[in-house]
Amino acid sequence: MAQKTLVIVESPTKANLIGKFLGRDFDVAASLGHVRDLPKSKVGVDVEHGFEPTYTVSLRAKPVIADLKRRAKGVDRVILAPDPDREGEAIAWHLAEVLELGRKGAPEAQRIVFHEITERAIKEALEHPRSVDSRLVDAQQARRVLDRLVGYGLSPFLWRKIRYGLSAGRVQSVAVRLVVEREREIRAFVSREYWSVEGTFSGSKAPVPARLAVSGGKPVTKFSLESREAADAAVAGARAAAPYRVGAVTTKRVSRNPAPPFTTSTLQQEASRKLGFSAKQTMVVAQKLYEKGLITYMRTDSVHLATSAVLQARDVLSSMYGKEYALEKPRFFSTKSKGAQEAHEAIRPTSFTREPDALSSGDRNEKRLYELVWKRALASQAAAAEIDQTGADIIGSDATFRASGHVTVFPGFIRVYTEGTDGDVEEDEGALPPLAEGQELVLAEVTPSRHETEPPPRYTDATLVKALESHGIGRPSTYAPTLTTIQERGYVEKEDKKYRPTDIGELVTDLLVEHFPEIADVQFTAQVETELDEIAEGERDWREMMQSFYGPFKKHLDEKEAAVAKQVVITDTPCPHCGKPMIMKFGRTGKFLACPEEGSKVTLPSPEEAAEIAALEAKLQGDEFCPFCKKLMKIRKGRFGYFLGCVDYPTCKGVGKIWERTGFKCPHCRNENRDPQGDIVVRKGRGRSKPFFGCNRYPDCTFLMNVKPESEEHVFEAYSAWLAAPKKDPTKKAAKKVTRKKTTKKVARKKKSDG
Repeated sequence: MAQKTLVIVESPTKANLIGKFLGRDFDVAASLGHVRDLPKSKVGVDVEHGFEPTYTVSLRAKPVIADLKRRAKGVDRVILAPDPDREGEAIAWHLAEVLELGRKGAPEAQRIVFHEITERAIKEALEHPRSVDSRLVDAQQARRVLDRLVGYGLSPFLWRKIRYGLSAGRVQSVAVRLVVEREREIRAFVSREYWSVEGTFSGSKAPVPARLAVSGGKPVTKFSLESREAADAAVAGARAAAPYRVGAVTTKRVSRNPAPPFTTSTLQQEASRKLGFSAKQTMVVAQKLYEKGLITYMRTDSVHLATSAVLQARDVLSSMYGKEYALEKPRFFSTKSKGAQEAHEAIRPTSFTREPDALSSGDRNEKRLYELVWKRALASQAAAAEIDQTGADIIGSDATFRASGHVTVFPGFIRVYTEGTDGDVEEDEGALPPLAEGQELVLAEVTPSRHETEPPPRYTDATLVKALESHGIGRPSTYAPTLTTIQERGYVEKEDKKYRPTDIGELVTDLLVEHFPEIADVQFTAQVETELDEIAEGERDWREMMQSFYGPFKKHLDEKEAAVAKQVVITDTPCPHCGKPMIMKFGRTGKFLACPEEGSKVTLPSPEEAAEIAALEAKLQGDEFCPFCKKLMKIRKGRFGYFLGCVDYPTCKGVGKIWERTGFKCPHCRNENRDPQGDIVVRKGRGRSKPFFGCNRYPDCTFLMNVKPESEEHVFEAYSAWLAAPKKDPTKKAAKKVTRKKTTKKVARKKKSDG
């Protein structure tokens, strides 16, 4: 009788694909991620007895475990095959524990790892099973326990000292600190003016652009010309320095090598720059590509490529671009990160012969990210680009201009991929026309250009991930969750895809930096990551590490609990109730001003919110009335932004949207003698990119027009056309809504019964 083997992976997609590679003797099941974790209701770590963690099984995982136990009873082998990193190793260990593998007659747990989901990789991994690596499990446990102790220690402290609901974390606090410090650099930045002088010379086959390098015998540096007057004087001097002749002409051949294949952080950075993806979106899409067997494991800090992949890349380069684009000897890249716990290969396509255009997936984002991975990995094994860099001095009597240019002699890897551009490169891009030493040139045009120094830019997903990585903070599996967490906690906000700290984010950062510098310290956090790597390599005991950290941390926390008073921000605004300066408080919807007296409920909006409300009131251009009691409405702020609420709240709970009025009354309301008569406002429907114009009494009044009203005659013409147009039967729309609702409930019941 053939042996039966149970293979357990994390996701159903991965299980289905692996199941196709293996025969009937293999049962492939999914654990749906972690099956055990620390409890949410308490710390779950016994600090008195070696920091022993207490794990609990979630309600979601209970039916999964029951199913896995049932499947494990009738098999001869159980293969644990989660992802090839610390997190995956921990999942394998938890599975072995809950399934009691190796105990009570159950088969021993066998662990396999693979970095790509292909038939060859899976079968090769099955030939080399091993036991669960306790060192990797210990490293993951140390990270989990350390983060739990920091979070459950500092979060209540922040509740008592600032406001309820805040949290602190070892990595997230440092990420927020980086954003806060960058924002303060921007605020403190003082712009500085400087000028440059550009000239255009004739007398050659083509105009020669050049920049003024020497004026009056002195080098022109960035801040040599700090005013328009100085720039004008330099321009006059340049004109007076004619005639000009060409000085030394130098040409240097430069080889430019490609970037290495992607790691997790560089993939997130490049996807942010080129595709506009957030770090989280990049990892979600990459996970799908991995589970479909299209790319190798996407959580890695290695830039190494397997020999088989390198050989295949060389063949593809030769066939697609020519033999001159393929290397005779493979190009190897060195991995900077110690990171022994991560996968040992860079992110690459599982087959270079699968071109992006041939991808069968209908998901546009998957195709775009796959193309990025395919091009970058293929280009890493392409020949270097050969570039001729040319420089020439154009010398006058009292001024020297410098001209420079380059010619791409052989594009090499640039034909495949470069971080700047994709595709063929023009060979004469940036080239200088032929110049000979001693050749006379005429200064045809000379112009001054004004510049200003700019503040450092705000962090984007790409630059913040790069900063975390450069400081040694976090690991491939933590970058995206960290960026998501600091947004969900309300410590940072995104404006035009750039991170800006919130007031509460700055307040929490200041408190932590002042009283818990070790938690918000970049070097300390990086050192913790190094120690976790040492645990993964068996060079350090995780319980000893926890003891060396927790003892001083707990003592420090107790001292600060008694010494630090509740943080109060006193403002200059006098309270209308008692006349004392109001204090700044932070609620669910942001900050507000409150009366300092105990028990008083007098509040005012913050100065920033008051300015926003004033701008919205100007936008309203008049009063709005409650649809229920007909009383006035006023602007209020909720969890999802500003809205109109009845002045009689909570007796009347009428609400409405803040519309931008056009200045014209609704003709349909006038025709129907409605009171009050509606206004024509700017509206935007779901999924519509362009606004339209309609009555603000919708859905009671359904009048709308597609163009902005310009006059009463224009409104009347649009109203006449609207009346003549056929209307949709509202009963059919209502019937469709009921049908949709029933279908949704039916699907929900089916999912519940299946799950």
